[in-house]
This record gives sequence, structure tokens and C-alpha cells, in this order.
Amino acid sequence: MAVPDPLDLFAVQALLGEEERLTKDAVAAFVDGEVLPVIGRCFAEHRFPAELVPQMAELGLLGATLRGYGCAGASRLAYGVICEELERGDSSLRSFVSVQTSLVMSCIDAYGTLEQKERWLPAMARGEVIGCFGLTEAHGGSDPGSMRTRAKRAGADWQIDGAKQWITNGGIADVAVIWARSEEGIAAFLVEPETPGFARRDIEAKLSLRASNTAELFLDGVKVPDDARLPGAQGLKSALACLDKARYGIAWGALGAARACLAEALEHTAERRLFGRALAETQLIQARLANAARKLTAAQLLAFRLAQLEEAGAATPAQISLAKWNNVDAALEIARDCRDMLGAAAITTAHVSMRHMLNLESVATYEGTRTIHELVVGRALTGHAAF
Repeated sequence: MAVPDPLDLFAVQALLGEEERLTKDAVAAFVDGEVLPVIGRCFAEHRFPAELVPQMAELGLLGATLRGYGCAGASRLAYGVICEELERGDSSLRSFVSVQTSLVMSCIDAYGTLEQKERWLPAMARGEVIGCFGLTEAHGGSDPGSMRTRAKRAGADWQIDGAKQWITNGGIADVAVIWARSEEGIAAFLVEPETPGFARRDIEAKLSLRASNTAELFLDGVKVPDDARLPGAQGLKSALACLDKARYGIAWGALGAARACLAEALEHTAERRLFGRALAETQLIQARLANAARKLTAAQLLAFRLAQLEEAGAATPAQISLAKWNNVDAALEIARDCRDMLGAAAITTAHVSMRHMLNLESVATYEGTRTIHELVVGRALTGHAAF
């Protein structure tokens, strides 16, 4: 009888098609060869590894699901395994690709004009232009509808005033999608950082996602022409649709972090000997490892089914919320317990579990907290919005 893969007990990988297997192998090789050798140091130094962006672009990871404009046109399942393998390296790499692809490029593709798409999407696919998604504000958090950033017409132009916080890629972006309230409703604008009145500041001293760039954005009388507005973005529902695309990637990315932690714990407990035997020979350790495998397996199956629904165009916000909530919670629980099984060794960047654990604390918060996803699912169950 074949020995099961301890990181894939239900053989979910066997369900991948040829495109997805080739994609997974290519991204896994990139993570093993380029990401893992440097990411511990980047985390310690609070530095995003920008030198890896050209390689990610060459692999077709930027705007992977988009068709045309130099993008790969990959399946939703292929995008899922991209996110999984990148987050096996570090949440910062998956966050970068998620923002570039699901939030910025997909936003331009869905709501932009042909001219906007032709200007921005090919350069973003090549990694020559980096984007950020300016929705979150300091006072708003889980309530983006309370945004205070305002856009008003100024002759033929628009004037934008406000501030955004916790913006991934914000300090290195070449273009920002800025969401603002106007007399015509919530709208989105493409703003270049060199525009007068636009300022940004990196958020320092983070204890999580240290290898990711995170910034505050400030807009003081920023004037942009009307052709900087994304005409198809009409209301908060347009922004939330972008977030659903990102949440899908997060549901898959969490699997990579969980796999990395469990793999490390399996190796450590097999080699670490105490009281005359390996830790892996003890009942307590086996029970903990089995529980981690149970959580990982359930999350893998949930992600795969969500990919099928996405491919069919049938995935609902409640299904996406359930997957993001479940899979990130499972990964965080696995990371915490695996870190504990490694003992004191786990607190250094020579090991991965604590780095993933710290990163997942942020992943559990952004693109909707656990509570928000509970309420999204609750609304689907009861028909009542309790936000």
C-alpha cells in the first residue's frame, strides 16, 4: 500500500490538472531556491525582497488570472497553488502578489477604460510598475463604508483629500488605487505618488509581516484628471468585489504556511531525542501532529472545492468568507502548536514556525477579520445583516 504524503493525506495534489501541477512545481522551485535562503534575513531586517519581483514577473505570477495585456490567463486553481507555494515561503510574498493581482490589476481590468488597461496592465505584469490598494483608513478598519477620504470635482479635474493606513506595497507603489467618497458615491482613482499633495510613510516596528512593505498614504489637495477615475467602480460593492478576489488567494495561501510549519515539526520531532527516544515516538506529540494534519487536510479540501466554484463562476461571498476564516484560523493554530513543539529553537529565524505564526496574526486581520467573516456567513444563514 502506498505511503500517504504526510502533508497531503487526502491526495488533493492528485486532483490538479497538468497546468496546475506545472505551475505549482515552478513556483515551489522558485520558493526553495530564491525565497527561503533570504526570507529569514529579510524578516529580521524588516525589508521587502524587491529583488525577487522580476523573477515573479518572469514566472507569470503578476496578474496571473487576467487574460491579455501580457498576463498568463491562468485558471483560478492555478492561482490558488501560486498563493499556496508563495506563502509557504512567507506571507509577505503572497501578499505582494495578491495586492498586485487581485486588488490592483483585477480592479483596473474590471473597472478601467481600455486606455487605462493598456497603460498599466502590461507594465504591472512585467513587474515594472507596482500597485497598491488604498481602501483602509485608520478609524474605519472593518467598516470601509465610513471612509472620510473625499473626492470633489475641481473644474475638469478631481481633488482628493484624506488618508489611508495599513496599505500593503504603499511605500514602493508606482500607482495607487484610491477609494474616496464623492457626491456621486464612492469612486476609485489611479493616483501616482509623484502627484503634488501625495505623501506616504512606511509603518515601522511591525512584529508581523516584517518582510512586507506597509505604509500610510496622505492626500492633501491631490488633483487628478477625470481620466484617472476608474469609471466602472461604482460604490463600495466594487471595492468589496476586489476584496473577495484577494480573500480567495488568502484561503489558499494559508495552506502553504501551515504545510511549512507541519513539515518543520515532523522533521524536528523525528530527530529530537529526549529521555532516550525521539519526540515523534511519544503519544502526546503524535496526537498534536495528527491534529495539525486533520486541520490542514480539511482546509485543503475546502480550498479545492472553492476553486471549483470559482471556475464555475458560482462562488458566493459567504463561501469565500468561510474559506478565508477557516483556513487562516487552521493555519494559525497549526503554526502556534508547531512552534511549541520545537521548543526554544523555534524563536529564531533559522526556523519557520514562529515567523509564520506572527505573519498569520496579520493575515487573520486583513481582508476581513474573523468576526467580519462570521457575520458574512451568519447573514447567509439567517438572511439578517448584523454588521
